[in-house]
Amino acid sequence: MSPVRLLAIIEAYSITGPAKNLLEFAKLARESGVETTIATFTRGPSSNLFVDTARENGFPVEVIQEAGLYDRSVIRNLSQLVERLRPDIIQTHAVKSHFLARCASLPSKAPWVAFHHGYTWPTRRARLYNQLDRWSLRTARKVLTVSLPFREELIARGVKPDRIEIIHNAIPPEWGRRFRDPGQAQALRAKLAIGADRNVILIVGRLSREKDHLTLLEAVARLPAELKPHVVIVGEGPERPRIEERVRSLNLTDSVTLTGQQESAEPYYGIAQVAVLSSLSEGSPNALLEAMAAGVPVVATRVGGIPEIVSHGETALLVEPGDISDMSISIARLLTDARFAQRLVERSREKILEHHAPQARMRKLLDIYAGLR
Repeated sequence: MSPVRLLAIIEAYSITGPAKNLLEFAKLARESGVETTIATFTRGPSSNLFVDTARENGFPVEVIQEAGLYDRSVIRNLSQLVERLRPDIIQTHAVKSHFLARCASLPSKAPWVAFHHGYTWPTRRARLYNQLDRWSLRTARKVLTVSLPFREELIARGVKPDRIEIIHNAIPPEWGRRFRDPGQAQALRAKLAIGADRNVILIVGRLSREKDHLTLLEAVARLPAELKPHVVIVGEGPERPRIEERVRSLNLTDSVTLTGQQESAEPYYGIAQVAVLSSLSEGSPNALLEAMAAGVPVVATRVGGIPEIVSHGETALLVEPGDISDMSISIARLLTDARFAQRLVERSREKILEHHAPQARMRKLLDIYAGLR
């Protein structure tokens, strides 16, 4: 493939799942002649964890400042940026970037690839962007999504089926393994004041309603006391007050740790006996791939793209969303049946190596880009 100038447009302040996949792809694709420039939006400082990480990895970052909610200069500045850089391919991530790309008439300037990561409903503005996505995505040359249910949703919104490709997320196979070292695990447990005899149940992700932390807490409250469960919740978001209230009402104050937002969740998998995804909706969740790569057995809900990645009883235990009883039983099984849990871990690792290594994802994306030039 001849050299490609790629402009990736994303709003990110930390290393979220989409940001992580973008940076991983850009690093690998650089060796294949892809020159990636990243454009991002901010209303605050022009430096943040995502911007700093991208620059540390050698990628040019263009920061577009927003003065407020309806700052039309963002559209003009984005259009001028594309005129200056003249990329061969433009890719956008999430509904806001899709909308601004369409408003700035970017589809007329270069082939546009839109990465669809699913919808969340945390704010009034986000809900507006979600509705406008129906208009935005119809002009993209390709829409890349992460699961079959999302593909059907896009078709219902008017995106032509032949323009949609399913691209699952990826993760380095050795991700998280170094933190399984007993010394590092002991140090983190001590920092969090979690005893060595406690069984850590880990959940990683934004504290939002679709992640359904409350069902996990209810399931843990039903576990036998002799299992000594301790929930570690990594992430931040608008649901934190409701989560804290439920922790108090279930008398789990001494059995739950909320870490807040972390630069990386990687160390926390090193202390976990079980990882849980209690989500009501998902795409191709990075937290699932992280647990599989880190060697932590998983209980997950049967939603979105999760059943496309793992199989019940083979690589994870799957439960219906909101099913407190089954989730509690499944967690208890992984905590009491070490041989079965280890079998899930081993098969999960095989699945990562065969289907979710970053190199395979990169090759598929490069093939798509080559077909657009």
